[in-house]
Amino acid sequence: MAGTTECFFTSTKLRELRMTTTKAVVSILAILVAVAGASRAFAHGDMAPSPVDTTGLAPLGEEWRATNPYRGNAKAIEIGARGYNSNCARCHGLDVKSGGMAPDLRGLPSDDEGDAWFLMRIRSGATRDGRVKMPPFENILSQEAMWAIRSYIESQPKDQ
Repeated sequence: MAGTTECFFTSTKLRELRMTTTKAVVSILAILVAVAGASRAFAHGDMAPSPVDTTGLAPLGEEWRATNPYRGNAKAIEIGARGYNSNCARCHGLDVKSGGMAPDLRGLPSDDEGDAWFLMRIRSGATRDGRVKMPPFENILSQEAMWAIRSYIESQPKDQ
């Protein structure tokens, strides 16, 4: 036929091509969103602190203790593990093994000096150059939860 152009794609093939292209674009976008979300989830200091259920621990009252009253207490270590994993592990590492993003807490001395540093830092958090390096946990975690987390940290091997 003179003057007519032969169409390379049939309408069915064209629909299939559009469908395949659309699926590919949607898949790529989903992957990009997932990667962006995952990298944001692991951003240092970018987390919402969550309360810790301390049922089973002796109440400590309103007065803040200067030293860890739960040191070596099995129930406190169990509760502290849950509290650590939900509030601290993202930055300080699973099993308290820091990947370098935040200090390795296993190196804190298990004495009054280590307790004082831990309590000051967990209550007040840390800011450097105007950026939050660690959120403050005062008014989020109870004294019992903080000392339980300290007990868990102290229970972890220091040499691994």
